[in-house]
Amino acid sequence: MSVSMRDLDPAFQGAGQKAGIEVWRIENFSPAPIPKSSIGKFFTGDSYIVLKTTALKTGALRHDIHYWLGKDTSQDEAGTAAVKTVELDAALGGRAVQYREVQGHETEKFLSYFKPCIIPQEGGVASGFKHVEAEEHVTRLFVCRGKHVVHVPFARSSLNHDDIYILDTKSKIFQFNGSNSSIQERAKALEVVQYIKDTYHDGTCEVATVEDGRLMADADSGEFWGFFGGFAPLPRKTANVEDKTVTFDIKKLFCVEKGKANPVEDDTLKREMLDTNKCYILDCGLEVFVWMGRTTSLDDRKIASGAAEEMIRSSERPKSQMIRIIEGFETVPFRSKFDTWTQETNTTVSEDGRGRVAALLQRQGVNVRGLMKAAPPKEELEAFIDCTGNLQVWRVNGQEKILLQAADHSKFYSGDCYVFQYSYPGEEKEEVLIGTWFGKQSVEEERASAVSMASKMVESMKFVPAQARIYEGKEPLQFFVIMQSFIVFKGGISSGYKKYIAEKEVDDDTYNENGLALFRIQGSGPENMQAIQVDPVASSLNSSYCYILHNDSSVFTWIGNLATSTDQELVERQLDLIKPNLQTRAQKEGSESEQFWELLGGKTEYSSQKLTKEPESDPHLFSCTFTKEVLKVTEIYNFTQDDLMTEDIFIVDCHSEIFVWVGQEVVPKNKLLALTIGEKFIEKDSLLEKLSPEAPIYVIMEGGEPSFFTRFFTSWDSSKSAMHGNSFQRKLKIVKNGGTPVADKPKRRTPASYGGRAGVPEKSQQRSRTMSLSPDRVRVRGRSPAFNALAATFENQNARNLSTPPPVVRKLYPRSVTPDSAKLAPKSSAIASRSALFEKFKTPPQEPLIPKSIKASSKTPESPAPESSLKGKEEKKENDKEGEKSMSSKIVSLTIQEDAKEGVEDEEDLPAHPYERLKTTSPDPVTDIDVTRREAYLSSEEFKEKFGMTKEAFYKLPKWKQNKFKMAVQLF
Repeated sequence: MSVSMRDLDPAFQGAGQKAGIEVWRIENFSPAPIPKSSIGKFFTGDSYIVLKTTALKTGALRHDIHYWLGKDTSQDEAGTAAVKTVELDAALGGRAVQYREVQGHETEKFLSYFKPCIIPQEGGVASGFKHVEAEEHVTRLFVCRGKHVVHVPFARSSLNHDDIYILDTKSKIFQFNGSNSSIQERAKALEVVQYIKDTYHDGTCEVATVEDGRLMADADSGEFWGFFGGFAPLPRKTANVEDKTVTFDIKKLFCVEKGKANPVEDDTLKREMLDTNKCYILDCGLEVFVWMGRTTSLDDRKIASGAAEEMIRSSERPKSQMIRIIEGFETVPFRSKFDTWTQETNTTVSEDGRGRVAALLQRQGVNVRGLMKAAPPKEELEAFIDCTGNLQVWRVNGQEKILLQAADHSKFYSGDCYVFQYSYPGEEKEEVLIGTWFGKQSVEEERASAVSMASKMVESMKFVPAQARIYEGKEPLQFFVIMQSFIVFKGGISSGYKKYIAEKEVDDDTYNENGLALFRIQGSGPENMQAIQVDPVASSLNSSYCYILHNDSSVFTWIGNLATSTDQELVERQLDLIKPNLQTRAQKEGSESEQFWELLGGKTEYSSQKLTKEPESDPHLFSCTFTKEVLKVTEIYNFTQDDLMTEDIFIVDCHSEIFVWVGQEVVPKNKLLALTIGEKFIEKDSLLEKLSPEAPIYVIMEGGEPSFFTRFFTSWDSSKSAMHGNSFQRKLKIVKNGGTPVADKPKRRTPASYGGRAGVPEKSQQRSRTMSLSPDRVRVRGRSPAFNALAATFENQNARNLSTPPPVVRKLYPRSVTPDSAKLAPKSSAIASRSALFEKFKTPPQEPLIPKSIKASSKTPESPAPESSLKGKEEKKENDKEGEKSMSSKIVSLTIQEDAKEGVEDEEDLPAHPYERLKTTSPDPVTDIDVTRREAYLSSEEFKEKFGMTKEAFYKLPKWKQNKFKMAVQLF
């Protein structure tokens, strides 16, 4: 597209350079910027241009442009807004999607910018209108239809049984729920009530709900009907012009030439029908798309937009939405209209065009930083899951599952299926993840058995645990962190795999520790390392990795020229698991021995390109309905936690992983279908992103959301899921409580791990997941010395079910420690030593932390037993058990006390400083402060404005989340 500086309005200079919303109002046929304090306020007599800039994970900026037309705006203003939108797109490099928004019929994407709603006010700057100033409160009646809030006449005739109405009076806001409205609609309407209460009543008026059909059953109903002259039956809803929906599903393509839209005759729509030198109109009834070729001029695009406007106007379709799209940046809804679509995006050309626009603007003295291609952010691997929990693994064998010893927890076979249960300390309570892993060579029957077993485990625990379905080669980071040192062998040992190879009469290539095998080593560190067995041939090598090759007692390590020092360190660690205590011969790429190549069958070509996994894209949220094997999804834009309704199922799609969120009030039948819904969603591929059918699927139950799910939300309040009732009842409590969630029952902290352990139903296979160089050192972060010492001493690695073999302690640094650990003292002696140690650290103001029952039973082994009978011995055992339970409960109590101490610092009497002087980029920074705690020097009001929460709530967050918030506001 040829760009001329005279076509670019000065009001758009510097626009779209950072994430956020910018708004212009058309005044005297020119765009005038709206101050931030007025964004979200619209007047019925005006036209506006709204720019939404989004920062993507790739580092690029995405732009969506909307021009909003009030119902009383003039034709000239509407035309100016349409033309100026095209100019703004040109200023941004010609890649933005442009939407025409008509008052009362706005797109859901547009409304998502101004949640929960927009309520246009009467008035305007032109056409004889004046902006109405706030005067004496006037009683108003609104109707909530979907996500639209419409001001209707204040009369009984406006009411019906199908919709929800909000009556805004001077001292009270009433919500009238039509008898045919849904719970979800009523809950969403309460968000509008909260908005009106905060915006027009300073958050001080009363709120009441009135149920359709209750007559005069309560005082609120009587007061409500009093505004309408008393109760009377409501008439049935009558359809009007506004309610009529364009039901026909048409797809007509027009080519715009010389200002006219000429039909393109063809039975099917194909991508090849669109010429890059022309503009087209695709009329789909409710949606009218304008497609603009990459090389078309600015004038051509304006003419095509005008032709589309005229098409909508002449056919009297007020609800039709016009969407303008640039070649190469087509939206999913547009591409889905075509029978065949081959994406031909030339990013090089589009970046060059963007650069030319930026160069033109730069010569005019405009800051064009936001127009240049942003560098992709450095990849940061974060699992959002604690790696010190307790792991249990079962191998599926036909219709049974076999519990694996701790030493084999992370050794999987490609021909088998596995079920795992991982318990770990969460932010507020112990969390559980139950999942299945399918090897590439595993059989379908055992995969089905694995899913059934995992689902029954989740159901038996009242749907509290999260559930995962994972395929070999598509493992998420969370899985690798749980397994830590993960090994995948070729072949399988399950009955299903053995039966399969026997029926197919194929060779059994199951791993033989004394045979020939080649492993590719990968990962990011000791907490995330994998050894994957590959074909023992030279073509399996890759210059970006390290490998282990063994044949009986001959062991080689091969270091690729592009491998990092971390890769080489991981090779040493994996050797201890695959071929320990054997001499190895190191092979550097380019200087290999002849024996090395002989074992691989000779030297051949191999790759140097590092293997890539599916990238995680920006998350998308969808609401789901699943009936008669048909899945219907609706995308929710700019989503928040409040969009999740407890009666429904939602899906978060971030391309590399799929999360199915299930509300507490979902019927049990649909809860059991959650995994199936996730699989159906992948098949549907709503975003046309070519989702892998083997992408990991998580099923997350409301109230048990792990951190690796809540990270997709800008903020998360776990107290909302602790409330009882349906969505409407919960939000009504919040509204009446001034916008604060009211938990019906406080959550109890579940005993978590102290030194790498967490309690699970079966204790026979507990294992230590300590992360220090010494196996005796306990990993407890953020604790006082007294607590650390007590917790370390209390660890009893010999406490186990005597009917099972002792668990194997797996070490992350196997070459640094010996496999033998010191023997512990007898139980009674250990309890006595723990008691003495705790007394050493006890401070005077505290109450005694050692229960009397423990002190009474803390005797040395040499002390004579009070009774020699069997009954006496049993009583002593019971006393010991009770003592240990009491000690455990005291440690849990101490844990809670220690956690609370972490946020005490915010109560200090620190001087308050303005934010502008506290931020890291301040030209006039404050001196003599603790720069690691800049936020503590903010006033309470400014703190809440910047962080969206109180200091008390902030310091209850984990440190990593605190740091993320501080980075976002330039205080870290």
